[in-house]
Amino acid sequence: MLTDWEISRQAQKKNILELASQLGINQKYLTMYGEDKAKIDLKYLQDNQDKPDGKLILVTAINPTPSGEGKSTTTIGLVDSLNAVGKKAIGAIREPSLGPVFGIKGGAAGGGYSQVNPMVDLNLHFTGDLHAITTANNLISAIIDNHIYHGNALNIDPEKIVWKRCLDLNDRALRKVMVGLDSKKETPRYDSFNITVASEIMAILCLATSIEDLRNRLDNTLVAYTKENKPIFIKDLQITGSLLVLLKDAIKPNIVQTLENNLMLVHGGPFANIAHGCNSLLATKMALKMADYVVTEAGFGADLGAEKFLDIKCQVGSLKPNLVVLVSTIRALKYHGGMKLEELKNESLDYLQKGIENLEKHIETIQLFGLKCVVAVNKFASDTDDEINFIRSWAKSKNIKIALSEVFSQGSQGGLELAKTVLKEISSQEYKPLYSKDEDLFEKITRICKQVYGAKNVIYLEQALADLTKYNNSEYKNFYICMAKTPNSLSDNPKLIGRPRDFDITIREIRIATGAQFIICLTGSIMTMPGLPKEPLALKIDLDENYEVIGLS
Repeated sequence: MLTDWEISRQAQKKNILELASQLGINQKYLTMYGEDKAKIDLKYLQDNQDKPDGKLILVTAINPTPSGEGKSTTTIGLVDSLNAVGKKAIGAIREPSLGPVFGIKGGAAGGGYSQVNPMVDLNLHFTGDLHAITTANNLISAIIDNHIYHGNALNIDPEKIVWKRCLDLNDRALRKVMVGLDSKKETPRYDSFNITVASEIMAILCLATSIEDLRNRLDNTLVAYTKENKPIFIKDLQITGSLLVLLKDAIKPNIVQTLENNLMLVHGGPFANIAHGCNSLLATKMALKMADYVVTEAGFGADLGAEKFLDIKCQVGSLKPNLVVLVSTIRALKYHGGMKLEELKNESLDYLQKGIENLEKHIETIQLFGLKCVVAVNKFASDTDDEINFIRSWAKSKNIKIALSEVFSQGSQGGLELAKTVLKEISSQEYKPLYSKDEDLFEKITRICKQVYGAKNVIYLEQALADLTKYNNSEYKNFYICMAKTPNSLSDNPKLIGRPRDFDITIREIRIATGAQFIICLTGSIMTMPGLPKEPLALKIDLDENYEVIGLS
């Protein structure tokens, strides 16, 4: 089979204006970036607010494994397959981060014959959104240090600056740095960097419902404390206007196409293990006005991305999802059953039977929200008939709807079974969040840890307990909970695969994001600045003699 890059290069792209017109999107709303990508003005949503919404389909997955599950590939393939059976469907996904692109994961534009085009542009600079977010984030840091340098009229305590710089690359050396060493007038202090997709600016941009909402969220973003422990917000720095200028184009969703020339909205990119892991609310809301079916995704497994989509994004945006597609593979289930990675191509019903417990727990999680679930099994060449029959029999015995998907190798034709199953099962479900905003913070956390993860107890380290108690007795009590946890396990220990039982979740640190309205709970050894592997993909990416990017997959 051809590589992703080769398949993408051979695909025939259509002019975005032509594709947009087919969905009734007037050219006046579009700002073109070449012929194959564009930004959509926010006026589109305002002018179409009375138009009925389409049905919303969330794509999530089991806990990820090194063998790969294909969530983005399934999301894109389902859009193509729904269109192939005559339905008006559109997708809404996140923008890739340059960190994983040059690290271990590679691109995030789908794979095989189920990709978003232009693949290379999407995985690199695209329309500049992540650069704008990085610059806005670091302007805040620069202004804080400059304010202190020029007299510190706000009396900011350099030891109580909570705002961190960011960079859209994996760079472990930046997890702890010393700044302010250039002159005696500066105040040396320790600082640290987040990866851009973990920046609160990214979270704010993806949850904002308008420019006015973005302004308000930025105004009320906590960045530091005074020496008297008084909070300092961005509005106190008087730079909200400058931040809006930097973000004025980044807030507009991007529109591109699949290999089969169906429209996709690609906007925002928060990670789901350290942020809320969903594309922008504005892009999703626009998509719901453009088509009868909208397929979106949430990062990592249902314990992270789907929970945050359903508890945070849906509550903020008053979204009402209609169905969840849960992606898995037979290989991944065998891995969760304890099979070694190098042996996954071998048949084993025993490992499959054990590993299917992970899938079962994620189905239970979706049902907690009152939603139906369709399991999409991405088929690999190594999957045997006996293994496929086993998982079909298991699904039938549990009254779970299941469909094989081969969109990676066949495009839309490989997803017809999935599309037809989705159309048969989709309905107006009685979605309900796991918690409401006005509940006790401790109760919200306990509910996530016990009902979604399956934990026995929640343990708080001393400072985390003190901080959460303080926030629970303040105006921040009604904030959402954003868990920062390993994606590899239902627990906070990445080595506990499958469906662990009788485990505790330990919350070691509490952070507050007042603009995003999150209480962030850091568990285990989760970090907000990843590192590169021993042999990063950056060693393989190059530019050939025809000025074409190679090695990007």
